[in-house]
Amino acid sequence: MTDTSSISEKDLKLKVNELRTQITHDERELRSLFNELRLHRTNMTELKEKRDALNAQVKEMVTKARDLKEKRDAINTKISELKNVKNARISASQQISDEITKLKAERDALNQVSRGTVDMISKAYAAELDTFLNADVPLQHEIDVFGRLLQLEERLKAAMKADEVHRKIQETYDAAVSQHAGSGENIGSNIKELAEISQQYHVEMIDLYKKVDEMRKDADLCHAQIKEKFGITEPLRAKIDPLKLRISQLRDELNGYLEKLNDIQLIKDEKKQQEQRVVAKEKLEKTGKMSLQDLKLLMENGDLEL
Repeated sequence: MTDTSSISEKDLKLKVNELRTQITHDERELRSLFNELRLHRTNMTELKEKRDALNAQVKEMVTKARDLKEKRDAINTKISELKNVKNARISASQQISDEITKLKAERDALNQVSRGTVDMISKAYAAELDTFLNADVPLQHEIDVFGRLLQLEERLKAAMKADEVHRKIQETYDAAVSQHAGSGENIGSNIKELAEISQQYHVEMIDLYKKVDEMRKDADLCHAQIKEKFGITEPLRAKIDPLKLRISQLRDELNGYLEKLNDIQLIKDEKKQQEQRVVAKEKLEKTGKMSLQDLKLLMENGDLEL
């Protein structure tokens, strides 16, 4: 508390004006700080809302993108399984094809030996055998017939074996056709259809992740701007409390000076009243007259009773 006992009235008034000027200046500065903070706070609130909204959308879109990825991967797994089945069937078909090719080669080799059908060779063999058994032919002719019989027997065996191999070829082919009828086409069609769906999921997922990247950039920009705002507002906030404290201290000091001025004014008013009281008494004593103001003054001080 400032000691005002030795300060003159003039100096007191000067000090009061000085303090009031300083308080007015500080209050103006304080209002300016609050207005600037309010402006930044409004912008910061908008930035936070925008950032949080973007992050919420990012979270939702990432969840959806992961769901699409799971669906795509599940379909790709199914495609891989179907391809394995298809490849296994192709391998089995190739094995059958190789077997049929081998049997055809064997049949063709037998046909080269037989050089005719079983029926044709059988008839020729029967005719030659009849000649050999029943005809009366020269010995040399009989020897020739016996030689042809041996050849025909070898050819007949080859023809019969060729027919047997041919039946095996047909059975193998029929079994393969029956086993895989339509299956290859169905698998291929299923793979194509699933691949189209997988690609659709993949494209949707990629599009979502592109949007997520853009939104994350926007959200990061908002966050950077918020941090920038904090960097601006923190020094402003740091000025407020000391300024408020200084204004409070200045007011306390001002009140001390105002109280002293008030005390001086009371003393002056009392002195003036006493002077007016003396004048009123003297006027009453000399003239016996007085104004209403003089009457009120003398009665308040007990100098006159009705």
